[in-house]
Amino acid sequence: MRLMKRGGKKAEGFLTKSRFVELVRSFGKTKILVVGDFILDQFIWGSVDRISPEAPVPVVQVNRESYMPGGALNVANNILTLGGKVFPCGVLGRDLVGRMLLKVMRQNAVETGGVVHDPTRPTIHKTRIIAHSQQVVRFDREKAEDVPQKDLLKILEYVELKIREIDGVIIEDYGKGVVTASLIRKLLKLTKRHRKFVIVDPKERHIAYYKGVTVITPNRKEAYGALEALGVETKIGGVKMPIETAGRKLLEKLRCESVLITLGEEGMLLMEKRGAKTRIPTAAREVFDVSGAGDTVAAAFALSLARGATLKEAAFISNLAAGIVVGKLGTATVNPDELIESFSSVRPQVREMVK
Repeated sequence: MRLMKRGGKKAEGFLTKSRFVELVRSFGKTKILVVGDFILDQFIWGSVDRISPEAPVPVVQVNRESYMPGGALNVANNILTLGGKVFPCGVLGRDLVGRMLLKVMRQNAVETGGVVHDPTRPTIHKTRIIAHSQQVVRFDREKAEDVPQKDLLKILEYVELKIREIDGVIIEDYGKGVVTASLIRKLLKLTKRHRKFVIVDPKERHIAYYKGVTVITPNRKEAYGALEALGVETKIGGVKMPIETAGRKLLEKLRCESVLITLGEEGMLLMEKRGAKTRIPTAAREVFDVSGAGDTVAAAFALSLARGATLKEAAFISNLAAGIVVGKLGTATVNPDELIESFSSVRPQVREMVK
């Protein structure tokens, strides 16, 4: 699928601040549909000043609790915070956690028309216990088997309802049952017919599902794992192949427009179908928590593409957005003002890479 260009003029030379601001400020004109696994993220905040006499574990004195929409809903929340309009679609159980998550969605002004309720499934619930800015432990409650066909049909009905008014689709695959081969196949037919881009935050074992999407955004581990799932040997003489080689092989196998690989402290690698490759150094100053950083990347990348950014410009913007959220604790988001303010801290030679 060819990328649709809708925004202003392509910048000459490096990415100027005026071009950057133009793109970011235009996010409010964008509508993105997000399909994937809905999760309630619970955070228990406290402090530790002693070890339990019952076992060699810290005793956390709880100070407060907070709840955030997680999984595909964290992508939706990032799009909203960046100024875009979002239509999330996924499955909730008819349980207390599901009601809590629905309440959190409404409190965050997240559209709820795409919520499919299934009384046979528990709502996915992740609890993180944090003390002195450090995550002590996380425990998950979930049922990860594929959702029933009747739920998938309801998701597709919602996509068909919204497909004409949206700019593109993000598929957020946490491997919890919503993203199936059948769903992706039908989604891609719809998006191709209506000329909408598709960005996938992938699960390695599902990599074969994504053939023909516009962009995939794996991290380094997921990129190698995806190739191995496709039957490609990733080690040469016992040593991992260069990440550029892995990216190129993913492009070839999936026949997509580009692969954007997040590399932690090394930034990002953008591999394009026409042969270009771009390394973008990390924009993070301090890293407190990488939870949800990939969601921020997918959200900012989609918004940028929808406003007419080139692949390199979109990668640069999403890298900058991710650099901000990893400096925050918990599943965080970034707003346009923060993004614009952070532009001035980026070295000119980094912006030069975006030509």
